[in-house]
Amino acid sequence: MVSSKHSKESHRLALSVLQPGFVGTEAPDWVLREIGDGLASVVLFSRNIVSLDQVARLTGQLRAENPELIIAIDEEAGDVTRIESATGSTRPGNFALGTVDDTELTESVAADLGRQLRAVGVSLDYAPSADVNSNPDNPIIGVRSFGVDPKVVSRHTAAWIRGLQSAGVAACAKHFPGHGDVAVDSHHGLPTYGADREEIAAQALPPFRAAVDAGVRAVMSGHLLVPAYDPELPATLSPRILGDLLRGELGFEGMTVTDAIEMGAVADRYGIDGATVKAVIAGADAVCVGGENAEEATVGLLAGALVDAVARGGLTRERLEEAAGRVRSFAAWSAGLAQADSVDTISGDIGFAAARRAIRLAGAVRDALPLSAAPHVVEFVAATNLAIGKETPWGVAAPLSERLPGTTTVRVQNHELHSRSAALEACVLEPATGRPLVLVVRDASRHEWMARALGDLLAARPDAIVVEMGLPGAAVPAAVQIFTHGATAASGVAAAEVLVGAR
Repeated sequence: MVSSKHSKESHRLALSVLQPGFVGTEAPDWVLREIGDGLASVVLFSRNIVSLDQVARLTGQLRAENPELIIAIDEEAGDVTRIESATGSTRPGNFALGTVDDTELTESVAADLGRQLRAVGVSLDYAPSADVNSNPDNPIIGVRSFGVDPKVVSRHTAAWIRGLQSAGVAACAKHFPGHGDVAVDSHHGLPTYGADREEIAAQALPPFRAAVDAGVRAVMSGHLLVPAYDPELPATLSPRILGDLLRGELGFEGMTVTDAIEMGAVADRYGIDGATVKAVIAGADAVCVGGENAEEATVGLLAGALVDAVARGGLTRERLEEAAGRVRSFAAWSAGLAQADSVDTISGDIGFAAARRAIRLAGAVRDALPLSAAPHVVEFVAATNLAIGKETPWGVAAPLSERLPGTTTVRVQNHELHSRSAALEACVLEPATGRPLVLVVRDASRHEWMARALGDLLAARPDAIVVEMGLPGAAVPAAVQIFTHGATAASGVAAAEVLVGAR
C-alpha cells in the first residue's frame, strides 16, 4: 500500500517536470488526461498553430484542466518563429536588433511579442538566444544571436528579457553556457566548445550574467560538451555546469529547462529516457520534449524512467521534489499576473519599423536604386537547420511583386546547378535580359555553391543587386548590396521598400 502510494506520488512528480509537445490544433485527450494526473507544462509548435484566435481557444482548453498550466513556445520572433510560421515573422530577429544596437527598440519589440503571446495564453517563451555567435561557420545559431560582441549580446539579451517579461510572459535565456562557438548542429551530433575557462568567462558567459541580472525567469541548457567544466557530460547532463556554474557562480535561482531532449547530441548517446534522467540528476528542473517525439508514449516513457530512477536510487526523491517545486513556483508566478490584452489590440508595427532600421547598404546605391523597371528576382535556397521551420516563407520576391507588378522570380537550389553555367543561363540570365536583376542569398559565405554561383552571375551581370538575408560575408567588389540581417517577413518587406525607393 505504501509502495503504491509512493509510486503514484513519484509519477505525479515525474509528470510535473516534463514539458511535452503534441500534434493537433486542439488538445488531444491524452494530454488532458496527463494534465489531470500531474503534467504541469506543455509546449506549442507551429503544427499547433493556425491563427491567434485558434491558439487562444487551445490554451483555454488546456487551462480548463489546470489554471496554472505552463504553456511554452519556441518563439524567437526572427527566423525561428512558431506563432507566425505560416507567414514569416513580422518582427526582425536578434541579429537585426543587435545591428541597430538600440536597447529601447529591442525592449519594445520584445514587449510587443510578449503582449501577443500573453493574449493567446502563452506563459513561457524559449527565448532569447543569449549565444554570442563568435564562430561564423556555426550551423545552428547565426542570425539567432544578437551578434559577435559579448557586450552587444549582453545588453540586448537583458533588454529583450525586460521587454518580454514586462508583458507577463517569462523569458528563457538559451543555450547555456553558450552555443555560439561550435561547428556542429546539436540536432544531429554533439558539439564541443573547447575554450578554457578564462575565455568562456569573457566570451560566452556575460550574456547569461546579464540575463540573471535582468531577472530572467528560466534558463535553457545547451547540448554541447564544454571540457573546461566537464570533459565527459554535455552541459544539459552536467552537475558541474547546471549546478556549480549556473546555480553557484552565476547565482541563478529560477527554473532550468533542457533543450529538446530528443536531439541527437544527447539522445544518440543515452536515449531520450536516459538523457532525461541524467538531466534531472544534473539539476534540470524541466525537460523539453516533443519537437519530434510528440506522442503519448513518449511522456509515458520519460515519466516511467524518472520513477524507476527514484526507485533504484539513481535519482534522489529530494532532487525530483526540488525540480517539481521550482516548476510549481514558476507556474504560480505566471498564473498570478494580470489579465492579458485581447488579440485584436496587438499591432506589430514596431517590428516593421525595427526591420527598416536594420537595413544596411553597400556599393553605388544611388546609381542603382530605385529600380528602373520590374526586375527578375533569383532566390538561392540552402537547407536550414531544424530550428527554422521548413514551412516558414522568406525572401524578397513576394513583397517586391506587390510593390512592382511584372516582377518575375525563380528559386534555385544546389542540386539544380549540376551544369552550373547552363542552369544559370537558363533560369537567371536569359529571363533577366534587358531588366534589372536581383540576387537574394541567405548566408552565402557559409555555402560554397551559393557563393560560387553569385560570383559567376556578378561576372556576367555586374549591375545585379545582391540582397543578403543571413550573416553578411565579405563585401562583393563593385556590387550593390542590401543587408537585412535576417530572413523574416519584416526584413523582406524592408528590403523590397529599398529596392523600389519607398524609403
